Amino acid sequence: MTLDAKSVGLNGLVDIDRGIISREIFVNEEIYRQEQEQVFARAWLFIGHASQIPRPGDFFVSSMGEESVILCRDRAGRIRVFLNSCRHRGMKVCRYDEGNTVEFQCPYHGWSYATDGALVGVPFAKDAYGAQLDRGRWGLVEVARMENYKGTIWATWDASAPPFAEYIGGYKLYLDLLLDAWDGREGGTGAIGGIQKWSIPCNRRFPAENFSGDRYHGVSHRSVDMVGIGPSGKGRRDMQERNEARWLDVSFPELGHSMIAFLRKHDSPLAPAYQDAPVAADYFRRCEEERRRRRGEYWRLFGGPGTMFPNVSPLARQPRTLAVWHPRGPHQTEVWRWYFVDADAPAEVKDFLRHYYIRYSGPSGLTEQDDMENWNYAHKASRGTIARQYPYNYEMGLGRGTRAFEDHGLKLPGAITDVTEANASEHNQRGFYTRWRQFMEADSWTGLTAP
Repeated sequence: MTLDAKSVGLNGLVDIDRGIISREIFVNEEIYRQEQEQVFARAWLFIGHASQIPRPGDFFVSSMGEESVILCRDRAGRIRVFLNSCRHRGMKVCRYDEGNTVEFQCPYHGWSYATDGALVGVPFAKDAYGAQLDRGRWGLVEVARMENYKGTIWATWDASAPPFAEYIGGYKLYLDLLLDAWDGREGGTGAIGGIQKWSIPCNRRFPAENFSGDRYHGVSHRSVDMVGIGPSGKGRRDMQERNEARWLDVSFPELGHSMIAFLRKHDSPLAPAYQDAPVAADYFRRCEEERRRRRGEYWRLFGGPGTMFPNVSPLARQPRTLAVWHPRGPHQTEVWRWYFVDADAPAEVKDFLRHYYIRYSGPSGLTEQDDMENWNYAHKASRGTIARQYPYNYEMGLGRGTRAFEDHGLKLPGAITDVTEANASEHNQRGFYTRWRQFMEADSWTGLTAP
């Protein structure tokens, strides 16, 4: 089936008003190809963390859609992001995941590039090219724009894209729940050394929309709750502060970003946690006391899972993670996951959290194994000729009003649905697909910039 991206909406594949979305956008090869051009070549994408490249010459090979890119720190200490492809015949100039180097040398014909992207070496240059080769024109391709936001590195290929601050808009408040220290200080987090990488046989939308705000699949994790992998030996996580909080679905449909948020009561007492680990319990008790002092009424706000359009999912509550859903064709997703801790937390706390994180998330994490089974079977069951004739249902919460939220002087940005009583909604997912449809139909950023 051949489909033109410009006609996606006209064909009724993404009908937000009715809450109906075609399976075609998950499995169609042509839609996938067009998505690489319309979405991943224009959006701001997550590259890595500055702590991964602390010294000049340090590099980390990342991905932007299907493009391999090099995140590196040049000799002057500046952070750069380059397409990992030689300008001569396209070979990857860096085949290692990470390391330190003075230059990147193509193993095919030997062209070499400095860490600032400049072409500095061409074998037999004088005899083979004479004076014809203008080295200044043939350096590594650099991203159009790059942003270091509280240690996280983002980039876009599109020079006309808005600044990163505009791209995230009011979502900044919710992203900061992951990136700020637990005691309320600006920034102050770091990534635990190393990242997890694995593949899932499904379209990347399944995990992206799941993290955007799917509270509805709790039945999938019943066995994990019974095992008790949480930090206090109960359930999946310490739940007391969530159980007595307002449950809010936060969406920015004009931007495509969303998050599950929890707002504790104005007079909530300190929530006991980490009872099986006195060092961690004491650390987080002191953090929460400082958080209340520093953040005013905003101390009450805690984040859960969320998704930043198009393929990044922060989890702002323990376990604190950031996942990237790299597209590898319509039927395959490569997952990269970073784990975050307060950079100055005691070593014992970091070690305790590291063990908790990996038993919860990632390919060996019990909770994520449940999720992956859902995603890959849902995708497999949607590829058939008959299955593709029947759309997915996104009607949950349709017609239920969203509002600007204010409580005891605390104002929260975004279109917010209070689902404390309803328990679930698909408002966030509809916002995600609203933005996806806009990207697929717009010719440029002029048609994408929020009014």
